[in-house]
Amino acid sequence: MDKYSKVLINNASKLDAVTNSSGSIIKLANTIIVDHSRQSTIGLLQKLSNIIENPNIQVEIKQIAKVVHSNLLMYFGYISIHELCKESNDSVDDPRTLQELLEELNSLIGLQSVKSKVQDLLAYQKVQQLRRNNNLFSEKNTLHLAFTGNPGTGKTTVARIVGHIYKKIGLLSKGHFVEASRTDLIAGYQGQTALKVQKVIQQAKGGVLFIDEAYSITENDQSDSYGKECLTELTKALEDYREDLVVIVAGYTEPMRKFFDSNLGLKSRFNTFIEFDDYSTEELDRILESMCYKNDYLLDSDLKKKIHNYFENKIANKDSSFANGRLARNLFEDLIIRHARRISTYSNPSKSDLSTLLPIDFNDL
Repeated sequence: MDKYSKVLINNASKLDAVTNSSGSIIKLANTIIVDHSRQSTIGLLQKLSNIIENPNIQVEIKQIAKVVHSNLLMYFGYISIHELCKESNDSVDDPRTLQELLEELNSLIGLQSVKSKVQDLLAYQKVQQLRRNNNLFSEKNTLHLAFTGNPGTGKTTVARIVGHIYKKIGLLSKGHFVEASRTDLIAGYQGQTALKVQKVIQQAKGGVLFIDEAYSITENDQSDSYGKECLTELTKALEDYREDLVVIVAGYTEPMRKFFDSNLGLKSRFNTFIEFDDYSTEELDRILESMCYKNDYLLDSDLKKKIHNYFENKIANKDSSFANGRLARNLFEDLIIRHARRISTYSNPSKSDLSTLLPIDFNDL
C-alpha cells in the first residue's frame, strides 16, 4: 500500500471513530483505494461536506474531515500520475530481463499446470525463432492463446507476463498490454462495430490484446448481428496480424468451450488452450499472507487457523460464484477495516498494535 493510501485510511479511521460512523467512512475510503470506485468517492465527499458544513459539529472534528478531504485529493493526484506513467510505460521496453520475467511467473502462488504449459510454450516459440534465424524450417503456428477457468485465478496477470516475455524473445515488437471487453469492441449500430474492432487491434499491434469473458461478444446468440460482425473482423485480424499480435481470450471453461464450438473459423486461429484451476486452501492461505506481508500486516497464529478453516469451508461449499484469489483479497480488506476500527479507539497504539491482525478482527465475517 502506497503512503497516500495509508494516510487516507489512517485519517479516515480517526474521523470514523470521532463521528461514531460504525465503519462506514473507513469502508468508503478502503473501497476507493481498492476499486477506485466513483460511487464511493462521491459518497465519501458527501459525508465530508456534511460534517464540515454542519454548525453543530465540533471544530476539531471538522478539521479532521478537512484533512481527510485533502488526503483524498492527494491520493487521486498520485494515482492519476501513476496511471499516466503506466500508460507511457506500456509502449516502451520492459526493463526486466527474460530471467526476471520467468522468475515473476514462477513466483505466482499455485498455477503449477499453467506455469508448466507456459514454459513449454515459450521454449517452443523460442526454438522456432532460432530455427528461423538459422534458415531452418519453422512451423508458422499462431501465438494466440485461450485461457479458461474461474475468476480470480491469475489469467490477466499471466497474460501480461506472457506479452513481455514474447517481446524479450523477439516475437512481439512492443509487448504492451491492451484489455478489451464487449463494450470496447461492439458499437450500438450496424457498420460501426468493424471500425471499433479495427481501432482496438491497431492499439494492440506489437503486443497483447486480452479479451476477458470473450463469449459475451455473442451473448445474444444468433440474433446478435453486432456480435457476428465483431467476430468476423476479429477473426480476420487474427490472421492478418499474426506476426506481431497476440490475442488472448479468457473466461469460464464451459461458456468458452461453447464459444469456440459455435465458430470453428475462430477456433482454428487458437492452438494453445490453458486451463486455470481453482486455488486450494493452502494456496489461498499463502495469497492472504502475501497481501499482509506486502502491506506491513501480521497474522496472529490463532487467526491463521481461523482463516484456514474459513477457506476450507468456502472451497467445500463453492459454487459458480467462488472467487478464488478475490476471496482472499476481499477477506484481507474486511480484516484491515475491522482492525482499523478497533485500533482507532486506542489512545496510543504501539507498532505491534498497528500491524497485527487478531482473531477479533475476523469475528462475524
